[in-house]
Amino acid sequence: MLLKKHLFINGIWKETSQYTVLKSPYSGQAIAEIAVATDEDVNKAIEAASIASKIIAKLPAHKRSAILYKVAALLQERLDEAARIIAMEAGKPISTAKTEVLRTIQTYKFAAEEANRITGETLPLDAAPGGEGKIAYTVREPIGVIGAITPFNFPMNLVAHKVGPAIAAGNAVVLKPASQTPLSALFIADLFEIAGLPAGALNVITGSGKMVGDLIVADDRINMITFTGSPAVGISIKNKAGLKRVTLELGSNSALIVDEGVQIENIIPRCVNGAFSFQGQVCISLQRIYVHETIYDEFVSKFVAETKKLKHGDPLDPETDISALISTNDVSRVMDWIEEAEQGGADIVSGGQVEGNILLPTVITNVSASLKVSCEEVFGPIVLINKIGSVEQGIELVNDSRFGLQAGIYTNNIHTAMMAAEKLHVGGVMINDIPTFRVDHMPYGGVKESGTGKEGIKYAVQEMTELKLVVINRN
Repeated sequence: MLLKKHLFINGIWKETSQYTVLKSPYSGQAIAEIAVATDEDVNKAIEAASIASKIIAKLPAHKRSAILYKVAALLQERLDEAARIIAMEAGKPISTAKTEVLRTIQTYKFAAEEANRITGETLPLDAAPGGEGKIAYTVREPIGVIGAITPFNFPMNLVAHKVGPAIAAGNAVVLKPASQTPLSALFIADLFEIAGLPAGALNVITGSGKMVGDLIVADDRINMITFTGSPAVGISIKNKAGLKRVTLELGSNSALIVDEGVQIENIIPRCVNGAFSFQGQVCISLQRIYVHETIYDEFVSKFVAETKKLKHGDPLDPETDISALISTNDVSRVMDWIEEAEQGGADIVSGGQVEGNILLPTVITNVSASLKVSCEEVFGPIVLINKIGSVEQGIELVNDSRFGLQAGIYTNNIHTAMMAAEKLHVGGVMINDIPTFRVDHMPYGGVKESGTGKEGIKYAVQEMTELKLVVINRN
């Protein structure tokens, strides 16, 4: 008999009238039965969060911090269990899943630390005529109820990037996890309950993404929406949210420039990992590589050789590097894009075949900028490698995109590096590293269709609080 997973509303595990079967992306086997929320369930969750927001806003910072530290400690104790959940529901190789859990622990620790250092400032009002005899200061207050909608690709850590700063700042949360990866979010809800979070401060609603998401976005009791997912859905949320605050982490087709004179042997393993980790289903996965013509052939040869070392198979096998894509529809979509690339004159120099739901790591060269594998977000184990005559040409190609999340450049020339940092139109530039680099306390967010607002705990707390000014007249 399959385990039934209920909704988590107001500190209670609530049964529903309908459940859906969750299946493994790798094997297709049933994993669990997941509750399908009704309109009434969503309403109850929002109502619980609205009431709890008044309670958690008054909870002292040190108590919010202690709860977050406790969640981190509990997750450390159950690391292997948490990693297995991610591997089963997302098809993420178990070694990569363990890395995600370790990052999630760090994220909650960062949130716990940030809870204790949310500050304002004093302002010298006498810097302006008429300001004499007045004292001013600012404080940051919780915004209220956060509606959080999270994706499948980092089902535990991206939940932490929304729930962690929200709790740190004194907000309540209504969380809608991705339909394919609800178990991670429900697991975390259990830890928060054990850690002593006030009832209603975190509610987890599973079910129809569109129905639940639309209700969360439209409800006036929700004060802010934080969403990670596709540009199309993000734009729709932005249009429906009205005056609600909205942060969006959307699509990307992250690129890397490799300048002449770079020691290829030192960067190839890093680049391969950036392109194919978790089957390329990462917002900042390395999708486009532009290599200077003087080292291009050598780079491609060594990149393909390193790619062929990757092992594909069962995500629960510790030796597995590549496993199944999240759905059969994604397999079909990505194969269509590969076929389009071939018909468009590109060369498939490695991979391009499917085994079950596993797409073998695919390297494509001579790719036109108009092809989907170049101009869209692949979200699969595909990387293109094109030749450039100069870094300036590479920058033009990187910027010729509707996305702008992160980009990277390898170069031995500090002047070239600084020029690239200035001219690349992205949210983050990684010098002498791949665009896939991220640690969980740095500001993270893009430009153009890659989104609005910043994550990274300190920066998310700023998004999730209101700045209030207080002026005292001493005259």
